[in-house]
Amino acid sequence: MLDNSEGLLSWQVENLRRSSGWNEVAEAKRHWALDLLLRFWGASAWMIEAIVVLSFVLGRVTDAWIALALLVLNAMIGFWQERRAEKVVDLLKQRLQVQARALRDRKWQTLPARELVPQDIVHVRMGDFVPADLQILDGEVRIDQSQLTGESAEAGKVAGDTVYSGSLVRLGACTGKVTATGASTYFGRTIQLVQAAKPKLHLDDIAGKLTRWLFLAVGLAVAAAVIMAVLRGSGWAQILPLSLVLLMSAMPVALPVMFSVSTAVGASALSKKGVLVTRLSAAEDAAMMNVLCVDKTGTLTQNRLAVARLVPANDITEEDLLLYAALASNEADQDAIDNAVLKAAGEHHLAMADWKRDNYVPFSPQVRRTEAVVNNGNQKFMVSKGAIAAIAQWSGMDAAAARKQADELAKQGLRSIAVARKDDNKAEYLGIVALADPSRPDSRSLIKRLHELGIRVVMLTGDGRPVAQAIATQVGLKEIAPETPDADKDMLTDLLSRYDGLARVYPETKFNVIGAFQSQGHIVGMTGDGVNDAPSLKEAEVGIAVNTATDAAKAAASVVLTTEGLSGIVDVVENGRAVYQRLLTWVINKISRTTLKAGFVVAAYFIVGRFVITALAILLLTLMTDFAKIALATDHVRISRAPDSWNVGALALVGGVLGFLMVVEAVGLLLFGIHFLPLAPQSPHLQTYSFFILMFMGIFSILSIRERKRFWSSTPSLWLFLALAGEAILGLVIGRDGWVGLPTLPFNAIALAFLGAAFFALLINDYIKYALLNRIGNMHLLQWITAHAGWDWKMHKN
Repeated sequence: MLDNSEGLLSWQVENLRRSSGWNEVAEAKRHWALDLLLRFWGASAWMIEAIVVLSFVLGRVTDAWIALALLVLNAMIGFWQERRAEKVVDLLKQRLQVQARALRDRKWQTLPARELVPQDIVHVRMGDFVPADLQILDGEVRIDQSQLTGESAEAGKVAGDTVYSGSLVRLGACTGKVTATGASTYFGRTIQLVQAAKPKLHLDDIAGKLTRWLFLAVGLAVAAAVIMAVLRGSGWAQILPLSLVLLMSAMPVALPVMFSVSTAVGASALSKKGVLVTRLSAAEDAAMMNVLCVDKTGTLTQNRLAVARLVPANDITEEDLLLYAALASNEADQDAIDNAVLKAAGEHHLAMADWKRDNYVPFSPQVRRTEAVVNNGNQKFMVSKGAIAAIAQWSGMDAAAARKQADELAKQGLRSIAVARKDDNKAEYLGIVALADPSRPDSRSLIKRLHELGIRVVMLTGDGRPVAQAIATQVGLKEIAPETPDADKDMLTDLLSRYDGLARVYPETKFNVIGAFQSQGHIVGMTGDGVNDAPSLKEAEVGIAVNTATDAAKAAASVVLTTEGLSGIVDVVENGRAVYQRLLTWVINKISRTTLKAGFVVAAYFIVGRFVITALAILLLTLMTDFAKIALATDHVRISRAPDSWNVGALALVGGVLGFLMVVEAVGLLLFGIHFLPLAPQSPHLQTYSFFILMFMGIFSILSIRERKRFWSSTPSLWLFLALAGEAILGLVIGRDGWVGLPTLPFNAIALAFLGAAFFALLINDYIKYALLNRIGNMHLLQWITAHAGWDWKMHKN
């Protein structure tokens, strides 16, 4: 490096940190009290508040206070669950800090950017976020400051210029001295990898469509009951609150909380496996992903490049070839190829210290080579290493012979880089350095696992076809397409339909590949590591930054891997599908429970001639069940063997059928109690009995619906079991002791409601569910139902 500083020593760092603090800016957060108050604002909260006001107006003061207490409890539970999910995200943010390369204690180190102090010597290269305000000492870069100034034009910076914290290095590399950190930087902030933006989720569409379905169904039932009540001369004091409660129960109040908790629990589990989720919506997208485009290096291979062969040209010795390649490398960049060459040079004890580098241009996808101007006091020349075509263009050499050698090496899975020098405008080709990057031992089995999960794996690599084909064969992929660097969208679509990968791929080609798949309705995952991969990572539904990715790639991705290989990707898919199954159980149960409550109340009114349950009791049941079901976020589930998809029409059909069965069964239990127990149609005890019927039917239906086979095929999670047991105990206390205006009920009536609900939900309904699934075999339930209903079962991302 031109700067011969040894960097700061540890004791100097500690002294400077005491005066300057950490290199970070405290994130401004909304006060928790405001978040809590916002829980009282929204359609569901308004309906409960309307019930409170109505109860006061109608003189039912006790009901009003109970409804108000339920409103506060509902807000507190939702607030607590959301705060838990936010804490998980905060922990992930801490693990996704920007890293910096600093010269400390006479050696280059990679450390969290927050640990930088003024006077630190820092090296940044293409794809890095500038971690602090720097004065450039050596090098030349082009900087993107659009996130700081809003200006899209890039700015060139050279020695003596200042680059500001939060800028993105688009091209080049430089070494600089830190001039300011944290709140003292020019713009007073650092770049966060976890963005505050909240992308639109499929779940938002589902919640909206689900609400419309339920409102339509419940609205029709309520309208029928209101008309009948008016004709029978019933008072509005009972009709209005009950109508409001039933309509409120149609709203998926806890669905957003359920999604946040479920995805946060999954993200926490993934982080322990070395997978960091930067956007919680990634779980939803991963469940539906059916195509995964993977880079070869570091994903399918070990990304541990080593010099395997030296093929010098003319009279050049192997040691000279290696020396020239090392002179065209830069340790501070921590580039995989540079590290491999420099390591080999060290092992050969080459005299690197005799040479001084006057200028250095790092590798970029545009020129595909590095370049350095070096001298040893006696001679001065330029040396370059990189892709054979790029070196041929730079040096004017005939690439045919070098390409032939490279093709032979590629058959052995070796990657070739060419080396050349220029002296007084006279160019000389020096030879080929062959690098080995063997495939990972687990790549073949992991690709097989992805195929078993219904995900097509496509390899995209910048290497030539021979190297790509050798690795593809090793990991279980089929043929790689012929090199077609100028392929348009139609040609790409054709190639992707016939081959398992593309070679000699440029970053813009990756972007076009994603578009080609998406235009065919696929949900696409993409792995990447470089700044030029950022647009592709952002475009893909599941952008996956590998462990060696630049800051720009991590910022664009929704998932960041901290370990090598595909195992983290398999974990993301399986986690996403588990989240999907839990949400599916919640949604189907919500539809069936809402159908049960509205259908039971209306049907019982038509049969008995009066409302057999109060608005307050329905409100209590709704809130008890909705938040007990949040424990589904921790439940044991069986993931599907094919990519999942949402179809609200199919969900409504499944939930509606189960809900209709439960209405018939609940009304049957009601009539049985009227005829065989001392529960006359006008008896106030009928309200408590109805409360128990609805509560036990809801609890046992969750135990049935959560398991796609027979309910005893798997056990619920401990938290789900405790939540359901807690709901049952609370309900027993309320009904047994006559709380919220419910008269005390004899034990035999409670037992009848319990046993009847268990019989219908766990035997009759569970058998019908199992018989249906057994009949359709391996086909997904929603696929089968929608196919028979004439609907398109796939719901793709817009």
